[in-house]
Parts: sequence; C-alpha cells; structure tokens
Amino acid sequence: MATFATPEQLLVIIDPVARRTDGESVRIAKDVLSAGAATKVCLPEDAEEFARVLARRGSRRPVVIGDDRALMRAVALLHRRRELAGCALSMVPVGGSLSVAHALGVPLGAVAAARAVLDGAERRLDLLVDDSDGVVLGTLRIPPLSDRDAQPDAAGVRPWLRTTCRSLVRTLVPSRPDPAPPVPGPARLRVEVDGVTLVDLDQPVEAVSVTPDTSGTAAVEVRPVSVGAEASPLEARGRTVTVSGADFRYRADATVAGPVRRRTWVVREGALGLVLPGR
Repeated sequence: MATFATPEQLLVIIDPVARRTDGESVRIAKDVLSAGAATKVCLPEDAEEFARVLARRGSRRPVVIGDDRALMRAVALLHRRRELAGCALSMVPVGGSLSVAHALGVPLGAVAAARAVLDGAERRLDLLVDDSDGVVLGTLRIPPLSDRDAQPDAAGVRPWLRTTCRSLVRTLVPSRPDPAPPVPGPARLRVEVDGVTLVDLDQPVEAVSVTPDTSGTAAVEVRPVSVGAEASPLEARGRTVTVSGADFRYRADATVAGPVRRRTWVVREGALGLVLPGR
C-alpha cells in the first residue's frame, strides 16, 4: 500500500460541472493542494479535453475535482488505455452526485478530501468490467433507479426542461395533480453466477443488484416478485455474473446503459488504485 506523506507532482483536473456547481469548494480544494504539493491545474471544458489532459499527465499523479460522473470518466479512460494498474487516482468530491465517492471512502468535505490526497494511502479496489469494456465501481442495479429522470422522453426533452415547463403552466392555469409516474414492471431475466443459474426466465424478478467487494468476488442479490408474503431474496457470490433475457437497462454507478439482451460482468481484483485517508 503506497502512502503519499511527501506528494509527488499532482495534475489537478477540475471538472467543468464542479466549477459551475460549487466554485468555492473548488477554490478551497485547489488552495489546499497547491499549499502541500507542486500542482499543475487543468480546466477542461468538455469530455474530450478531459481525456486529452488525463492522457498527457506524464509522471504527475492525477487528482479529479468533480462528482461521481467525473470519477467514472477518469476510471473508464484509464481502463480503456490499460493504465489503471500503474496509476494511483485521487478525488476531491464536488457536485451534486457523490454517493459512489462516499461509498468508496472518499471524504466529502473539500478540505478533508484534499488532505487525503496529500497524506493518504493508495488502496486497491475491485472493479466490475463488462463484455463491452465498461466498468462499475459501486453497485450495478437492474432495473436502474431513477431511469425515468435520467433519460429524455420520446420527444427528446430532458427532465429539467419538463419541470420548467410544468412550473410555467401551473402559474397560468388551475393546478391539477400530475399523474403518478409509471412503475417498472417485473422483468424476466436469467441470472448466472460463475455459470450456475441463480434465477431463470420462468421467475419474474423485481430487482437485481451486483456489488464488487474486496475479496475478488461480487455479491449478487435477486429479488423475486412476491405473491402475498414477501419473497426472500436470492443471494450468491462469484467472479462472473451474466444477465440475459428481454431488453433491459441497468445503472452502473452514475450512468444508465442499455437496452441490452445479454451482458456479462467479471470482477477484476484490485484493478483500481484510489488514494484514501490513511488508517
């Protein structure tokens, strides 16, 4: 486990969403990092520039200031370049979606997170890697949570625009309650763990979750549809998880993917080095 009490040069990549969302926290984090190490600060304007900056980091240790999406972007880029094994990644969480960073052990305060970058230790974390070369840090979920809010509607309208339009309409016409959002129906999926079928297509399921841990395996939980009394979840652990059946979407950390009819995830033990507070 590498420690960083005397930090090397840092490449501080500040995600544009973080700059717009909470400029004060960005400034505080940048000041703490600059006071404790030699830093090069980069302000990419889009995902392509973010990728170029990370690829040209040289010997500098990358530090991402941003939310879960920024962290996942950095991990995915390093994975595709096959550079995760030789790179210790650091993060200062700034933004609205920070649940993945928090679950991984990254401090949520700007000062505490920046100090962990300077004085913390590299820990090797397991990843899920799928057969399309996608990566998952936290829990994979089927069906995805908040899928309705994450996707544009049939007309291509994003949720924030729908909300704005509804607010305007309410000021002009008598209010009526919005219809209840549709609830995803049961899915018929085959879930296999290390080649053994945990649930098959004849058993409708409400939800599937897959979570990598620190033992080189993933915890799999399938919740069957209950009739009357609540059905007990089906649980298993393994290194390879395959889900197949009707078209399904899934949430991998901060993004929603699919629809697909089959996807396989494999645990990559210790694939990610993330700098976290020393124990």
